[in-house]
Amino acid sequence: MGSKLYVGGLPYATTEPQLHDLFAQHGTVESARVITDKFTGQSRGFGFVEMSTAEEANAAIAALNGTQLDGRTLTVNEAKPQESRSGGDRFSGGRSEHRNRSRF
Repeated sequence: MGSKLYVGGLPYATTEPQLHDLFAQHGTVESARVITDKFTGQSRGFGFVEMSTAEEANAAIAALNGTQLDGRTLTVNEAKPQESRSGGDRFSGGRSEHRNRSRF
């Protein structure tokens, strides 16, 4: 199983093939994804890269974290698991405390 990396500080014009090529210099890239806004389709300035081994992932972190790409400083580290999104309304964060309070 590979190691997934978070890549922040990407220039907004960075494409997935460019991201793949950047990390391929440090090992085998299983996947490279630039995260885009779901409404505009524009890059959000970060992405994820999956390397085939933990050793290659560590080499990529050591080589690329803090470096410049088109004038922007990259942040490269191990990706954290995505937190589950619970239901609930968007204003209370899933809590229903406001429903139990009196209006007066």
